[in-house]
Amino acid sequence: MKIFSNLILFLFGLNSLLLASEDIDDKYPQSELYNKPVEVIPNVFTAIGATAPPTYENAGHNNNLSFVVTNEGVVVINSGASVRLAEALHSEIMKITDKPIKLVINENGQGHAILGNKYWSQKGIDILAHEDAIFEIEENSHSILQRMKSYNKDRAVGTEVVVPNKSFSEKFIFTLGGLEFHVLHLGPAHGPGDTQVWLPELSLMIAGDMAFHERMLPIFENTCTKCWLETWDEKFAPLNALYVIPGHGHPTNMAQVTRFTRDYLVDLRKKISEVLENGGDLAEAFYVDQQRWRLLDTFDELAKRNAGRVFEEMEFE
Repeated sequence: MKIFSNLILFLFGLNSLLLASEDIDDKYPQSELYNKPVEVIPNVFTAIGATAPPTYENAGHNNNLSFVVTNEGVVVINSGASVRLAEALHSEIMKITDKPIKLVINENGQGHAILGNKYWSQKGIDILAHEDAIFEIEENSHSILQRMKSYNKDRAVGTEVVVPNKSFSEKFIFTLGGLEFHVLHLGPAHGPGDTQVWLPELSLMIAGDMAFHERMLPIFENTCTKCWLETWDEKFAPLNALYVIPGHGHPTNMAQVTRFTRDYLVDLRKKISEVLENGGDLAEAFYVDQQRWRLLDTFDELAKRNAGRVFEEMEFE
């Protein structure tokens, strides 16, 4: 049965990859959400964001906004890129269940994960984030908000930065409605405070930005790609999740996210290593061959930038 499920998820992930496009219009125009939430497995839902960068047209909904329904309440993963987006998500949740929201989890300190916090906090709902994500929010709150306002215009009205009121360091485990939630920080990866929500009884991982597969992953100035690979091999992969909801894109499986996250990082680091071994410079690094990954959305925006940042990282390893 597990082999069959993996095959179905692989085919679904491959099909969704072929369909993913930055040019697809808003799929749910009657809502601030880019996509109506879909049920991944029973009682686990995600509203899949655009694979494009955040824009006014997608209202900043370019990541996955997920939630888990139990018989005692609902856990929300990511608050949304604005109070309007958070309200739209809540409206969809209330169509599915009358159970109360018990907790909101921010998967990192980026705007599309945290800028809806005000909406949830005003309803008295606890918001949880990793301590490093909270530090990033506190340090960069002004720039996070201004970036969102620059593209979201009138859709940004009413949004303010609200810092999560609960934090954790390595893991935060709780049970709700008989379902055990493991909120994890497996180690350094995409950025500070990367958080994964692991539901062991369901073999389901809400991976956040640990895992990508439809759009090219972005490498930030504070991303350690060597650390990301170590965290992947030593902590993430051994959990052997059957279902994976990535930070961006359709739900899939470990084979897909491994191909387009781990294998991409390994390939890019190998090519940059060759540039360094041959005495090449940053200008040469920008043009290493990444055509193998051109099918990924945001390739044009990110491929050269990623190569440059990996070169700068590996120069000092």
